[in-house]
Amino acid sequence: MKVVIAIDSLKGSLSSLEAGNAIREGVEKVIPDAEVCVRPLADGGEGTVEALALGMGGKLENVTVTGPLGTPVDCVYGIIADSKTAIIEMSGAAGITLVTEQERNPLNTTTYGVGEVIKDAIAKGCRHFIIGIGGSATNDGGIGMLQALGYGMFDKDGNQVPFGAKGLKELETITDEYVLPELKECNFRIACDVTNVLCGEQGCSAVFGPQKGATPSMIMQMDKWLAYYAKLTAEKYPHANAKQAGTGAAGGLGFAFLSYTNAVLESGIKIVLEETKLEDYIQTADIIVTGEGRLDGQTVFGKAPIGVAGIAKKHGKKVIAFSGCVTEDAVACNEHGIDAFFPILRGVQTLQEAMDPHNTRKNMAATVEQVFRLITCIQE
Repeated sequence: MKVVIAIDSLKGSLSSLEAGNAIREGVEKVIPDAEVCVRPLADGGEGTVEALALGMGGKLENVTVTGPLGTPVDCVYGIIADSKTAIIEMSGAAGITLVTEQERNPLNTTTYGVGEVIKDAIAKGCRHFIIGIGGSATNDGGIGMLQALGYGMFDKDGNQVPFGAKGLKELETITDEYVLPELKECNFRIACDVTNVLCGEQGCSAVFGPQKGATPSMIMQMDKWLAYYAKLTAEKYPHANAKQAGTGAAGGLGFAFLSYTNAVLESGIKIVLEETKLEDYIQTADIIVTGEGRLDGQTVFGKAPIGVAGIAKKHGKKVIAFSGCVTEDAVACNEHGIDAFFPILRGVQTLQEAMDPHNTRKNMAATVEQVFRLITCIQE
């Protein structure tokens, strides 16, 4: 029997590969001679760097960059040397989790560190980038990132504008004479499942500003500044389109990537499935195993397990899923390619006990063992 395992991380407990190896343990207890293949899985959000870098034979890099508040932070990203690929999560350099609730203020938070991570990867030979842009603390339209890459974002006196959305207020001129020359050799696959545009009622300021600390008056100001920034950008780069879906992602970082770099915005799970070549493994498998920390009604909307199930069904394969917990509306997963799913919790535990990595690993392996015992019974 050939079993292919591609499970998302159980956030706060096990990484994708750790969860996959726990499943492997359960399978091999029942079928010692099974051919078990564990593949990395993520949806472009938290855990993508580790899952892809380590799961694809790459390595992790650590670089100190400018954090969202202008102070240094350590950012981990991945490099796959063979394909000159860098895997980056913008939240590692400009994420909301790097800012305390009291300090949240998008007028001040910057994406400068994101550009510094890209520069570091370029210096190490990377030309292909996979970047997840979820979980940002920023609303600066990506100008901080662009400044780090060498773009001039100047005020009326010819000085670089300050960090944060407040820099957009001062912006009068955009130049590209000193942009990192290697940038034109680079291509960017941006993991983005947000469809918001840059400005307006469905723009980044109005929709995501409040969770980043914006007041109603700030939202109105930032929206106006972003509209002017978009106008200046379009005058210099006519292909720039602030109304394109996803331009409002990460406080306008989506707009910056599309307008100033060779970038495409794509579904995070689509990128991961293609980059890991999961379909090649699924084609020759007997059973596919997937899952995530929590299976619910939202899982069917572009989450990683459904992406795996979609490929499996294309090749007529059976799919089972395991998760830390399931909700009543998780039955929707059965209509989207997951033939059966199982929660791994085996007794009454506190949330802290259930999420303890040691307990999660034991629960996962034991649950998988019993499910595969059932499978072998039926097959006999």
